[in-house]
Amino acid sequence: MADALVIVESPAKAKTIGKYLGGKYIVKASMGHVRDLPKSQMGVDVEKGFEPKYITIRGKGDVLKVLKDAAKKVKKIYLAADPDREGEAIAWHLAQYLGLDTSQPLRVVFNEITKEAIKDAFKHPRHINMDLVNAQQARRILDRLVGYNISPILWKKVRKGLSAGRVQSVTVKMIIDREKEINAFIPEEYWTITNTMLYEGKPFEARFYGYDGEKVELHSEQEVQEVLARIKDKSYIVKKVTKKERKRNPAPPFTTSSLQQEAARKLNFRTAKTMMLAQQLYEGIDLGKEGTVGLITYMRTDSTRISQTAQNEAKEFIVSTYGPTYSPEEARVHGKSEGAQDAHEAIRPTSVLRTPEEMKAFLGRDQLRLYRLIWERFVASQMSSAVLDTMSVDIEVNQVIFRATGSKIKFPGFMKVYVEGNDDGGNEDEKFLPPIEEGREVQEENIEPNQHFTQPPPRYTEARLVKTLEENGIGRPSTYSPTLETIQKRGYVALDEKRFVPTELGEIVISLVEEFFPEILDVEFTSQMESELDHIEDGVINWIKVLDEFYGDFAKRVTVAEEEMKEVELKDEESDEVCELCGSVMVYKLGRFGKFLACSGFPDCRNTKPIVKEIGVTCPSCHEGSIIERKSKKSRVFYGCNRYPECEYVSWDKPISRPCPKCNSLMVEKKRKKQGVSVVCTSCDYMEEADT
Repeated sequence: MADALVIVESPAKAKTIGKYLGGKYIVKASMGHVRDLPKSQMGVDVEKGFEPKYITIRGKGDVLKVLKDAAKKVKKIYLAADPDREGEAIAWHLAQYLGLDTSQPLRVVFNEITKEAIKDAFKHPRHINMDLVNAQQARRILDRLVGYNISPILWKKVRKGLSAGRVQSVTVKMIIDREKEINAFIPEEYWTITNTMLYEGKPFEARFYGYDGEKVELHSEQEVQEVLARIKDKSYIVKKVTKKERKRNPAPPFTTSSLQQEAARKLNFRTAKTMMLAQQLYEGIDLGKEGTVGLITYMRTDSTRISQTAQNEAKEFIVSTYGPTYSPEEARVHGKSEGAQDAHEAIRPTSVLRTPEEMKAFLGRDQLRLYRLIWERFVASQMSSAVLDTMSVDIEVNQVIFRATGSKIKFPGFMKVYVEGNDDGGNEDEKFLPPIEEGREVQEENIEPNQHFTQPPPRYTEARLVKTLEENGIGRPSTYSPTLETIQKRGYVALDEKRFVPTELGEIVISLVEEFFPEILDVEFTSQMESELDHIEDGVINWIKVLDEFYGDFAKRVTVAEEEMKEVELKDEESDEVCELCGSVMVYKLGRFGKFLACSGFPDCRNTKPIVKEIGVTCPSCHEGSIIERKSKKSRVFYGCNRYPECEYVSWDKPISRPCPKCNSLMVEKKRKKQGVSVVCTSCDYMEEADT
């Protein structure tokens, strides 16, 4: 007979932990939450201090029976759900269902699933933390009060199936506000003058800076012509050379938010995919002879803190692999961000000795890519600073200043392993300058003025949106992925070239919510509410008091909205196309992956088809059809002939109408991560400079 039953959340975790604990323990999975508020009703008694009505989640009856039967066969029961609010609530619900004595220490938590961490955790069981449970209950009830009061009004006034949520509504409003900024943006003209110069026969580039050391911006072609007239046939003299040494520190190890952002930038992963893969790496991977091991620490965290053991192991690895100069004299401690709970360590490898190359044989392609990202970020976070030699050169011609800048990596430090990405696609390429000396003359080789226009703020990518939500204190690490999924499923926003755009439905819903429930869309209010939930977790505030203070005014607004909100009729935009199945007009719809055509005879006719986007290029294969933009099943854009399947021409690269000036063959736009978009010939080596 086994001594104890251990209940975890997932079968994968149960399998891994069972191997570590041995035969004296039975390890079973609850498969996540076992009880929740009912879907068919509010499930919260406001009059009785917001008392929740929990019921067994549909489909969990068999799971609970297995757990109850197993509980009868053991002397001791341990609850080992995930180490966060959700996990604490799951443990509490299980304790309630199984009738456990919560005065006993039966809660076991661990930040990593390794043999040492598991065995140590079971030596130090603790009591269920009711502050954590109440913080989760408060969030769940708060979201229920908002959703189940506003949603029925939207169903009645706009369309069935709509919903409004505390975090999701603010997120949609941010996307709408950004779109308004873009539409209201007025471009401003500006010019640059790039001067290609020669110093002792070596070329380098300098840009117009200003006059007599004062920076001047050029806003018109007339101003540019004045500069060009002033420097015509004049000598260029090196006026000033400034050399500096600059240090650059590594980024901290990953939090949930920064992992989601970087995986989106570098791996092109959606947040949901990132979290799914991270869960797999955390719960355990079969490493052959070593058995099943969790490769990373818990993936829901807002902390950049790491353990002393992990720091020591990283230091030894860095010194032995890269040399002592790559390890700083004092271990790096990355500062705690404002508002961070700091409950768990940062996301890191459970052992830095399990390198990505060694794990390659045991991981799937995407698992390996994410593990490599986490491993490299962690190792780099513990390495020495990079040292760069920078050089700035001012060149004077008739009191006009041109400035050239360059940099050279003197010591790579952490950059030998990893460099953090950014939303603007910048890179760390070195930009060399020749050894220019003051007082020397340089020659002009080519001067090129260019007209530009200021650009509107960009639409949100997933990475940029997650970063903005975190900066504004909206939601918490575990909420970002489900929030982004929900607003797309509801049809409030869509993705256009991997950037969020609001739909007409989203704009209508948010305008109604803003009119009748302004506090729900107030960023500061939402952030303050998150802080209060954190204070509940810390045991500082009573959770019922937080709910009571919110609900008083909110309930009054619900009454007003029910009476005064006007009904809205949503009309679909008609297209010029006719449904080939029933003859009805096709209308434009906006789904989670962008616009498409649908039959206006729905639901009698359910015909849909993609919107054909022609690019103005004749098919290079059949010479009869035209090239159109298509999307793969995974929403990746590609190009093909509109005569498909008669003509099967396809290309990932976008064909252009101009033939190659060298061999007259087809040219295409080829996207390169660092270099931008280049135009290349498909037959010869001709290539045009990238547009970055």
